[in-house]
Amino acid sequence: MNTFEVRKLKNELASAAALACVILALIPLMYILFEVVKTGAPAISWQFLTSRTVGTGGPGEGIGNAILGTLLLLFYASLIGIPVGLLTGIYVSEYGNNRIGYTIRFFNDVLANFPSIVIGLLAYALVVDLMRLGFSLIAGSFALAIIMIPIVSNTTEEALRMVPNSLREGALALGVPRWRATLKVVLSNGRNGVATGTLLAIARIAGETAPLILTAFYSSYWSASLTEPIASLPVTIFRNYNSPSKVLLEQAWGAALVLIMIVLSINISVRLLLRNRTSNGKREVMKTWKARLSRKA
Repeated sequence: MNTFEVRKLKNELASAAALACVILALIPLMYILFEVVKTGAPAISWQFLTSRTVGTGGPGEGIGNAILGTLLLLFYASLIGIPVGLLTGIYVSEYGNNRIGYTIRFFNDVLANFPSIVIGLLAYALVVDLMRLGFSLIAGSFALAIIMIPIVSNTTEEALRMVPNSLREGALALGVPRWRATLKVVLSNGRNGVATGTLLAIARIAGETAPLILTAFYSSYWSASLTEPIASLPVTIFRNYNSPSKVLLEQAWGAALVLIMIVLSINISVRLLLRNRTSNGKREVMKTWKARLSRKA
């Protein structure tokens, strides 16, 4: 067997090993999805999705207020966490080759590894107790935003570092200010990675339960006030699953399926939006070059 055949054999073995690892990683994921769909699908109905949860297992109960609460928590947490994480990642990537940048990276890594219940305790101490806002939507959003910030920051930094330096140098050579080159050139080319990090952060906080028990708590009513307790799907799943009632247990599986569908819908929508923007940008570039070539001709 010559050298070429040995290399080809090693390549095939490595490819087979990588494929086997992917299959092994997908087995538990597919099993979880199968169990959630099989057990939770029978509970899904229009009344289940639009009625409020009471927690007694009686007829006519649903998870409508929990769905509303989860969407509000994700919205306000993203409103706080994404801008802070994005600006932090941009600073660390483009201006952070100093002590401040190293310090921010260190605290980002520490915060990213904090247990979520510790962050819930921090939010409780600051918002619920110190600011005396009580269990509320804003307290839960604050706790989830803290979880989001290091994820968005680290992924933004990595995405921007993958942008070639030639693009930065080209923009600066044309006399573009550095802040404008960062926003228009660097961030524009790294937006797919930034969007991926944002989606990872949203998916992470969507299923958090411990911080919400300590901050947003729970409510069996329809509420959108920032200063009142609010229901959420993770807490509803936690409460119902620990109940001896078979009806509430079925509702817990249904709520888990709805939560997965919400996260999946957000991911698909953002991916489609980014793909359309990327394809439209390529078309505009092609039109610009065709116009320049026609002028030269």
